[in-house]
Amino acid sequence: MFKAALAASVALALSLSVTAHAQSTSGSNGFATRINASAVTGNATYNRFIVRYNASVPTTAVAATQSASAAMSRATKLQASLSSNAPAVSYKRTLATGAHLITTSRKLNASEAAAFMQSIASDPTVAYVQPDVMRHAIGIKAPASFTPNDNYFAKYQTDYLPGDGTATAAGNKVANWGGANVTGAWDLADGTGITIAVIDTGIVKHADIDASLGDAGYDFISDGFVSGRSTDGRVSGGWDLGDWTTGAPYDSGANACVNQGQGQGSSWHGSHVASASGAEITNNSIGMAGIAYKAKVLPVRALGHCGGYDSDIADAIVWASGGHVDGVADNQHPAQVINMSLGGDGTCTADDATAQAIAKARAKGTTVVVAAGNDGADVKSHSPASCPGVITVASTGVGSGLSFYSNYNAPGESIVKLAAFGGGVYPNEASSGTQLNPEGFAWQAVNNSSTSPAASPGGDTYGGMAGTSQATPHVTGAVALMQSARLAANMPLLTPDEVLAVLQKTARTPHTTPNSNKTFGAGILDAGAAVAEAVKGGGTTPPTDNATVLQNGVALTGQKGDAGSETFYKIDVPANARALVIRTAGGTGDVSLYVKAGAAPTATAFDASSIHAGNAESVTVAKVAAATTYYLRVVGVQAYTGVSVQATYTPASQ
Repeated sequence: MFKAALAASVALALSLSVTAHAQSTSGSNGFATRINASAVTGNATYNRFIVRYNASVPTTAVAATQSASAAMSRATKLQASLSSNAPAVSYKRTLATGAHLITTSRKLNASEAAAFMQSIASDPTVAYVQPDVMRHAIGIKAPASFTPNDNYFAKYQTDYLPGDGTATAAGNKVANWGGANVTGAWDLADGTGITIAVIDTGIVKHADIDASLGDAGYDFISDGFVSGRSTDGRVSGGWDLGDWTTGAPYDSGANACVNQGQGQGSSWHGSHVASASGAEITNNSIGMAGIAYKAKVLPVRALGHCGGYDSDIADAIVWASGGHVDGVADNQHPAQVINMSLGGDGTCTADDATAQAIAKARAKGTTVVVAAGNDGADVKSHSPASCPGVITVASTGVGSGLSFYSNYNAPGESIVKLAAFGGGVYPNEASSGTQLNPEGFAWQAVNNSSTSPAASPGGDTYGGMAGTSQATPHVTGAVALMQSARLAANMPLLTPDEVLAVLQKTARTPHTTPNSNKTFGAGILDAGAAVAEAVKGGGTTPPTDNATVLQNGVALTGQKGDAGSETFYKIDVPANARALVIRTAGGTGDVSLYVKAGAAPTATAFDASSIHAGNAESVTVAKVAAATTYYLRVVGVQAYTGVSVQATYTPASQ
């Protein structure tokens, strides 16, 4: 039978999220741009903070510890602001973005946390400081009101059909105008050759879920209370251990889930999301279908009891895209697309740890798709939905109107890029007013236990959920299908910006006229049209003719770019030239360098690369046999300015 447990309200799924009542520090001290306190609320307490130092500060473990300790020593001197009970401060670890995680010996209230961050920012070597807050799965479970027959796909997944108003499920009276046209995409692609990383609660073993990369995934939850493993530390494997909050210690005591409200059983949220994007085994005569059903889904656990910290999520993003995280074995299955159906309150700036991790992923060619959030509010105050460089997805219901719970773009905003079916919960938008049974929710495989997962097959079941969490994997799966079709056609993968351009170009106009004060970008996902556009040339190959020309030995100074940007250069090198050195140097921020002979390099096709923290990147070619044009691709891992780009070689005659 189907899993049954409807949360009291959609907002409850985000009830632990902090709200953006506190303001960033400002005034004559001039620290506003170096502190992000948008996620701080007067009703919560904080004992974890993320601190990033200027590029001039050494980043070795010893030097970082000394630098952090010095800054923290200065911070604890604010006795008046922190009361007489000034906390002791501990250095925890370095994030993959280069920032540092510190903790206080007691939790600070909102005013104390703001004063604490201000004191840290008073150190001129500190570039940025933010609280390390928890993010949460964004979805709610469906009520138990019907029993499925064997034809699960036909009855429960009309959201995969064209949203032309013809799709209705058995026993329902209202047409589904919110379909994603996944069936139209299946004529062109199935996901082969693509890896999807799902950063969520992990995955369970289930007869209808392809969990073949479960052991290859990773559990990034570093806090034992949150992970449920009792002891701190990360472990290999992306398995869902459960995220229940009923009973001690999660609903009582000093470490209880603050603002969680009524305790909840385990959600199996990560399995639901992973199944939708592609992990649900398809065409096997049982259960349901996944979208990019021949893609490999890599589960990355970052959400547990009470949620998951930004610091863990940031490391998970870098690792999932193929980047290095200290203390963790490198990912052998780098993802071409990452799904994050999670979030919480607070504005995400380019300097936030999560945004910097996303920029690193984009620099590797990984597309990052995130949920807009279920607050029914302006998306700009939700993170990571408001982070630069992500594809933010809103939710629509069966009538193609914005789901009542979905976050949206306020007038003049373009943060939400498009929408997809996430479930309307109750189809208030339907002219008949009739409640649709399955079509109010998105359905996928889950587990039937309320705590730790019950073993398969006894624990196997299916469940309906609704939320921007469910809309997001529709888009993620479509991206995997687009890239798979490109591979099958021997075409280079689309860059993240090209992926977005195709999705927005092919998005379908809603059947229901959107509220002009609550818009959701280009329209509703049309997976079939997106895949067709991708293989006919939707998106462009990297530029060659308009690449900036470099002269031998002449530094091109003053270069700048945003996080996630890419800029191309080229230099003509004569035959038999020696000691070709291509480099970037100086300025602020962080860039990576990719080089290729004869064609512009991409994130996946290049001859050589240089990827270090900062801007000092260099590639050397000992000898150039034939006359060749070398192309450079400079990627902004972080926003950068004042960088020099130079190529130098020794002609054969010298």
